[in-house]
Amino acid sequence: MVEKTVELTGISGNSIEDAVQIAIARAGVTLAGIHSARVQDISAVVEGNRVAKWRVTVKVTFNVQDQIHE
Repeated sequence: MVEKTVELTGISGNSIEDAVQIAIARAGVTLAGIHSARVQDISAVVEGNRVAKWRVTVKVTFNVQDQIHE
């Protein structure tokens, strides 16, 4: 088995958890078999002295599919 890990950035105005979910859900559209995610970094975008958005860096790991082309 071979796995690949990619780094993503999720952004949400709601919560850190939502930012993580957005990153994973969007990646799942094109990447099959995501089985783990690790939050690498969390930061906030500040506007007008308030947190406007949460930004998370997530590393997701998925299985590389074996495909034989004939």
